[in-house]
Amino acid sequence: MSAAEAFRVDRMGVAQLTKMAFNGVNLRPLWHEMMEKVTDDAKGSGIGMDLSIIAQLLGDQATGLAIQRDVLDYQRLYRSPCATPTPKLRVLALAAEMDIGGNTPIEFLLEGSDVELTTLYVVPGKPLPDPLPAHDVAIVVAPDDDKTQATLDDIERLTAEWPRKVLNPAMRIRALDRDRLYRLLRSVSGLEIPMTARLSRPDLAALSEMDLPRWLDDGGFPLIVRPIGSHAGRGLAKLENVSDIAGYLAQRPEAEFFISRFVDYASSDGLFRKYRLVCVDGVPYACHMAISDEWKIWYLNADMTLSEGKRAEEAHFMATFDGEFAARHAVALSEAINRIGLDYFQIDCAETRNGDLLVFEADNTAIVHNMDPPAVFPYKAPQMQKVFDAFVAMLYDHAGKPQACAA
Repeated sequence: MSAAEAFRVDRMGVAQLTKMAFNGVNLRPLWHEMMEKVTDDAKGSGIGMDLSIIAQLLGDQATGLAIQRDVLDYQRLYRSPCATPTPKLRVLALAAEMDIGGNTPIEFLLEGSDVELTTLYVVPGKPLPDPLPAHDVAIVVAPDDDKTQATLDDIERLTAEWPRKVLNPAMRIRALDRDRLYRLLRSVSGLEIPMTARLSRPDLAALSEMDLPRWLDDGGFPLIVRPIGSHAGRGLAKLENVSDIAGYLAQRPEAEFFISRFVDYASSDGLFRKYRLVCVDGVPYACHMAISDEWKIWYLNADMTLSEGKRAEEAHFMATFDGEFAARHAVALSEAINRIGLDYFQIDCAETRNGDLLVFEADNTAIVHNMDPPAVFPYKAPQMQKVFDAFVAMLYDHAGKPQACAA
């Protein structure tokens, strides 16, 4: 392994560039500026990785991934910006070659802290840099995805005898796949999670009412369908009956899909409420609450910025989380967190009409940020800081270092 490959290269990183895009900054001038400076070697690889992120933020994922692939051929260690020139804790993140929504974006969680983050991209078939950069604790940030199984295999093998504590072990991340998560959580008291089955395109096309129990034994139509590997609602749809399948497949090119029964989780007022929880070292925290008159809901399509009433309800959810939501579901949350067994992850959930915790998915890579405008969401910054502080405290604790020494 060459000295150049083992050297850490600085980059702006996902958090800084995403914040710029979120705040409406035109990234094209920065793209052109960086293109003038980038070089095809380890020295220019930090700029190359930032160009990869910018391309994806501008909507050109193919170019972004191509740049990343080329850059990782000669450099796999990158240092993210740190708030202090003298970090008190050093973290090594083990990442996969993925799009910007793939790996756990822990840069957002560490902004303003005294923690230095170095990311190592684990590429199957390539040895680790030698020597590894000095670090106090490591964390696996690679996702559970069909495209990352070889990477998770390598990470699992390499970390079996790692010199430091490794958080979010790869074998636990694998359990987050929707069908595996169902098997893991289905017997938790006070928790409902619909059975999920993985179907090939021909199997979905041939699905009939009579054939459905072969795949799902907990109910019938309507069904929820989504392409395997999709996120943020891409390709998510409700199939009211068998006749809807052909029309759905005519619009989707994917080869495999997840199906599960639809659960009507509308509240008594007819609105749907979906929650994101962040679990840090075994403790759940409120991350956000989205309210909509549509079942297919995520935060960006809930129009929270347009409704003072919705924001007031989300503020109440955050302020009273420990004594209300978390208390109502204490048993289910505790058991689910224990079974999942990850040090840091998120749960997207709701409440059923009979009061159970309805789990949609668990994920180690969802973005947890503090980018929302404080003038509109004044209650969010304190809540997000609580999550960030808990994450940093977890790192210190597992590194065996007292946080009292932090600035």
